[in-house]
Order: sequence, then C-alpha cells, then structure tokens
Amino acid sequence: MEKTLIFGHKNPDTDTICSALAYADLKNKLGLEAEAVRLGEVNGETQYALDYFGVVAPRLVETVANEVNKVILVDHNERQQSVSDIDQVQVTEVIDHHRIANFETSQPLYYRAEPVGCTATILNKLYKENNVEISKPIAGLMLSAIISDSLLFKSPTCTDQDVAAAEELAAIAGVDAKVYGLDMLKAGADLSKKSIPQLLTLDAKEFQMGSSKVEIAQVNTVDVNDVLAKQEELEAAISANVQEKKLDLFLFVITDILNNDSVALAIGEKAEAVERAYGVQLIENKALLKGVVSRKSQIVPVLTEALA
Repeated sequence: MEKTLIFGHKNPDTDTICSALAYADLKNKLGLEAEAVRLGEVNGETQYALDYFGVVAPRLVETVANEVNKVILVDHNERQQSVSDIDQVQVTEVIDHHRIANFETSQPLYYRAEPVGCTATILNKLYKENNVEISKPIAGLMLSAIISDSLLFKSPTCTDQDVAAAEELAAIAGVDAKVYGLDMLKAGADLSKKSIPQLLTLDAKEFQMGSSKVEIAQVNTVDVNDVLAKQEELEAAISANVQEKKLDLFLFVITDILNNDSVALAIGEKAEAVERAYGVQLIENKALLKGVVSRKSQIVPVLTEALA
C-alpha cells in the first residue's frame, strides 16, 4: 500500500503537530498507511504536551515529493504556508478551520473545513463518525490542541463545539482541562531562552492580502515587557526579513495570555494598515491591541480588509 504523509503548516504550533498525529492515528486504524510529519521545529508548548502524554514528535521533513505521491493537509491550506514542493504531490484531503486562499487542485479531494476554533475539534467528530475509539494519548494531544488554539477557551474563535470536544477528550485523557491547560500554556509562554530568530519564527505565517505580501508572527507570554525589552534587536531582524522576502508588512504580535491583549510591532511600507485597521497609532512601531488574541479571526480578516 502506498504511504500518505500528513502534515500541518510551517513553523508548526500545537494544533498542527497534534492534529497531524491524531489524523494519522485515525487513518491507520481505518486501513490507510499514513505517517504524520512536521515542517518545522517543535515549540515548548507542544513539547510539553508530547512529553506529558508520552508521544514522540513527528519526524522533520523539508520536502515530500521524494517520498510519496499523496499527502493530507491539516490545519492549513494556503500554499505559501505548506511544504515547498506541495505542487509536486497530490493533495487527497484537507482538514482545516482557516480561510481558504491560494489553494487549488487538479483532482477532486475530501475537504473538511469548519468555523471552529481548532482542527482537533473536527477530528473528534471524524473519530465518532467512523466509530473509532480515541486512545488516552491521542485524546490528550487533541485536548492540548484545542486548549492552545482557544487560549484555554478565552479566544473569540472558541465555539461551544470546541468546549464540548475538550470536555470529552479531557475525560478520556484523565486530566483536568483547566489545570493541565494552564501548565501547558505557561510552558509555551516561557520565552526567556529564545533567540531573536526563534521568537520571529515560533509561529509565523505568510499571507497574500490583495496585492500585499504579509507575514504575521505571534508569541504568547505572561509579560509582554520581557519581549519588548529586545525591541531594537527584533526590529533589526524584522527589517532584514522584510527586505529578504520582499514583504510589504511584517506584523509581530505579542499576546498576553493573562490579560488577553496584544502588542503589535509593525515594520514595512504598509505598516500604516495596522493603524487604519485598529484605529490606533503606532508609536515607535508598536501599538496596544486591546482584546486581540486571535490571528485567525481578529488579525487576518481585519488586515485583509484594510489592505484590499
């Protein structure tokens, strides 16, 4: 049987890694030879979840066409966020909860996209629909993904479906979702040992917004000032990134997981779009975005409209 690789976006977050592992588990149980792989380094939050539930991280790949003919995408669909040779393989399935952009295929496929807070919430439905039992480790990983994407159910992207799925998965995993979740988020929010390049690539995604090429990177922390203390170094690295990739805007979002606000650091010719989008003034290239925590629902749509 021909193997299929399953993976999420570059600079993977917890949902990307855990959903790839969970969907590979389901597909294998349904008779498909599938392997979860990753397109980047595992962050501290995700590693905490993997260690807690005793699961090994997927192996790292840079290309896929040298290994397989078919792939399944989870937690993304935009080509610039995917593996570099995505155009050389057949995408047979997509399981996602983001906007659909820059995506087309030459052949029909199974596409499952729902307006929920996390890919793992959709996967929870797929296990049920296929009458497949979820193991304790996989339940723990799926729970971790929901907690991560919903910021422990505080994000505006979090739906009743996400909360219900998390409750079911926590029972299977044998953990208190809020106690475990806070520990996991704190593990990911420890940025003290991260280099400047690591901070800017921990969770970064590229977007095409109208005619503008935009990159948005986001980090979670319990004290934004710890990150802003490195602003001069961050700006130098961001400026180099803008020049190298010919970006119109690089937006670095520092999210306070305790107060549910973010500070935006904007560099590039289209930085004023941030001011127009949020009715703020950039002072020293930064501005407070009150109540903004979600890139998916509070940043990408608003910026896309401002740059249209």
